[in-house]
Amino acid sequence: MKRHSKWIAVLCFIASVHVSAQTGSTEHWVTSWSAAPVLRPQAGATSPSAQPPAGTPQAPAPPPITINGQTVRQIVHVSLGGVRTRVVVTNVFGTAPLTISKASIALRDKETKIVPATAHALSFGGRPSTTIPPGAVMYSDPVDISVPALSDVVVDLFFADDLSKSPSPLTIHPGANQTNYISGPGDFTGAADLAAPSKLTSWVFLTAVEVAAPRQMSAVVTFGDSITDGTRSTTDANERWPDRLAKRLAAKNGNVRAVANSGIAANRVLGDVSGAVFPFGFNAGANALARFDRDVLAQPGITHVIVLEGINDIGLARQNPSPSADDLIAGYRQLIERAHAHGLKIYGGTLLPFEGANYFSTEGEAKRQAVNDWLRKTSAYDGMIDFDAAVRDPENPSKILAKYDSGDHLHPNDAGYDAMGDAINLKLFGLGAPQPAGKSKKLVTSR
Repeated sequence: MKRHSKWIAVLCFIASVHVSAQTGSTEHWVTSWSAAPVLRPQAGATSPSAQPPAGTPQAPAPPPITINGQTVRQIVHVSLGGVRTRVVVTNVFGTAPLTISKASIALRDKETKIVPATAHALSFGGRPSTTIPPGAVMYSDPVDISVPALSDVVVDLFFADDLSKSPSPLTIHPGANQTNYISGPGDFTGAADLAAPSKLTSWVFLTAVEVAAPRQMSAVVTFGDSITDGTRSTTDANERWPDRLAKRLAAKNGNVRAVANSGIAANRVLGDVSGAVFPFGFNAGANALARFDRDVLAQPGITHVIVLEGINDIGLARQNPSPSADDLIAGYRQLIERAHAHGLKIYGGTLLPFEGANYFSTEGEAKRQAVNDWLRKTSAYDGMIDFDAAVRDPENPSKILAKYDSGDHLHPNDAGYDAMGDAINLKLFGLGAPQPAGKSKKLVTSR
């Protein structure tokens, strides 16, 4: 009996190894595209976010996003390609259940059109629809679709309900610099084109597209504010600095091939900002320390993080001594410790010049210089990327070089974002297996 039990145990072990091999033990999920979610109050609702500092300009409320028995067609530009894909939808800021009645994925042709032969219906636990509880996310079941690197993917979400009748906030990513579409009435998931579409410049309830990749492949998360989000870059052109980094990584034979953008316009390291401050009408996201787990650590397949954040903390403070440069540095140290605790390598980016921006002050410039001086000298980060040096005017180093200035003296234009992406030393990501966090030699900007 004991001998019989022994052979059963051996056979079970062999079977388990075989099943493991057959179910993809040599590959894993990697985030190929992401958009960090924020809260978008419905008309008449009040955002719970903190109020702006006294004297901050107020922006008018934007028009409501109305979805009633319609299909939202959303365009995402993936970094890493693959032959199996899944999407992640979110109701993280919702206060009521959200039902997605039907969903699909396809490759894009142009504008509102898809490549019909590539359309695949999405399911959730084998069902064609899903209801996402308040505060939750849902992963679709994987589909076999060949997605090329650096290609446009279309995700269709059909909502049979009238979302405008719900007081629940929408979970969106505003200021996407990407034209998305809302159809006329009806289910158009997987349709070759949309009927009577209206345009939308936000991603709605869609937070990530992931691909199954070889085990050694990984992603870098770019974590920051509007400069990482690509504010004032050309719409539909994918000219954010993380896009430039993705193109450069795709051309190399390295393990880090995916770039997940977790930038949020108006975000701060240490404080929340209400939507009244900026023209999008949204909660600018929880502060960086509060959202780090969701927007960075929860991303699958990541090995590296780039942090570029703090200019909003400095600018919105104006002449107020708080937060100080030391306060920001203490915040960065918290992010570093949390990244290292998860085995990630984390790099700090110097803050860009902002003289001429509407919240510039000499006190703020002194803080920026102090933060950048610390970034250039510290060994707390695994490396430093000198974005400031890449775009500043050498004759007036508190200003962005004119050819890189989008016009608001805070955000780069397309050429400036390209210069930022080109300033990143790809040796930071190795050309082989990632090294243990905190053990790499400090690297600064160079190609």
